[in-house]
Amino acid sequence: MVFFSSALGRILSKVPGEKRLGVYRFLPVFFVIGGAMEWIMINMRVGRETFYDVYRRKQSERRYQQRLAETSQSSGSN
Repeated sequence: MVFFSSALGRILSKVPGEKRLGVYRFLPVFFVIGGAMEWIMINMRVGRETFYDVYRRKQSERRYQQRLAETSQSSGSN
């Protein structure tokens, strides 16, 4: 474990901007990683669906189930 942390420390110390930006010098890297993840979730297909296709379908299913529950509750109380 000590080897890993010392190797990681050496790698992190080579990133420029330590005096001026401090810890925030890593923000551009994380921004690019986040943008790449978002692009993958929008554009890359697994089978026939993207992440957002699945998200929209599940959201629609949840709304439908909620409406069914509300309808059954209101008709059951009459």
